[in-house]
Amino acid sequence: MHLYLHIPFCRQACHYCDFHFSTNTSNKRAVVEAIAAEIVLRKDYLPGKEIETIYFGGGTPSMLDEAELGLLLETIHNHFSVAKDAEITLEANPDDLNEDKLRQFHAAGINRLSIGIQSFHEPHLKFLNRIHSAAEAGQCVSTAQDIGIDNISIDLIYAIPADSHAILKDDIQKAFELNISHISAYCLTIEPQTAFGSWLKKKKIQPIDEEFAARQFEILIKSLAENGYEQYEISNFARNGQYSRHNSSYWKQHPYLGVGPSAHSYNGSSREYNVSNNAQYLKAIQNSTIPATIEQLSVADQTNEYLLTGLRTKWGVNREKLELLSGGTFRMVHAEDLKRMSASGWIWEDTQSLYLTESGKLFADRIASDLFID
Repeated sequence: MHLYLHIPFCRQACHYCDFHFSTNTSNKRAVVEAIAAEIVLRKDYLPGKEIETIYFGGGTPSMLDEAELGLLLETIHNHFSVAKDAEITLEANPDDLNEDKLRQFHAAGINRLSIGIQSFHEPHLKFLNRIHSAAEAGQCVSTAQDIGIDNISIDLIYAIPADSHAILKDDIQKAFELNISHISAYCLTIEPQTAFGSWLKKKKIQPIDEEFAARQFEILIKSLAENGYEQYEISNFARNGQYSRHNSSYWKQHPYLGVGPSAHSYNGSSREYNVSNNAQYLKAIQNSTIPATIEQLSVADQTNEYLLTGLRTKWGVNREKLELLSGGTFRMVHAEDLKRMSASGWIWEDTQSLYLTESGKLFADRIASDLFID
């Protein structure tokens, strides 16, 4: 079992982000207490399961103070069985990570940090509307390592408009110099309900150049591979097998419980979606009800979700599981599609699984959707 906690607060809105959050922190303590209450309400969601990973996401979980983080972790340990070697990750922004805060996180049991650096280039940080500086980006990693948190992932964003690839190459080199074990690299996307989405509609910015983005992705893959990072999922790279155990559980369709506003849960047959509204969430939890929409997953839903997530990984999708999920119809329906994609050099198969090739990774979502069943 895996546990996700959504902390729905940020100091300011990044221009690209469409996750659920609020910059009004006046009710932060009340929301944290509600999340703790939801943990108790949901303790039987996956009965008999031991928690293998805990992930504080958001939003900006590094905005939690010592008491708030302690309340959540204490509640988890009081109502669930947590594995001794559980991976406990906290997403963080560099501007929150001074030495005192890092020592608090370490003492509380946080053993993995996912730091939203995005870029080491000051103009790019300003373009994205990030709070932290380029100097803070590197310093926080070094400070965390000095106090004993050595399982660190950083986020980088590529395809940020630029005249050349020099800035990206410099970002990658700076990441190498930090000697971290994990890098998550995401292509800049323009979502409708964001500042960038509004600017695009008003023609204040141009759409993302797909050729530029593809070339940046290729540079990333090549550079990271040459420096010992394995691309175990399209956007995720690890050295020495230090994969994100929590995120890998999503891609492998393990069951998980999500608590907090906008959090999702999955038990194998259904998904639940908490309301993406802090006030509504608070009101529901105060009335001891779960503010979630439940979706029962059809045969097609389960098959298509497995394709969408599994194809993104180094493990691919298991052929036998595909047939089992689809009621024995997958290969019958898509025999010609599989031949075409194989001839195009996008996929390959062995006796057990189906995988994307290096060129296929550029079209992962399109390939998966072409293989969906109705």
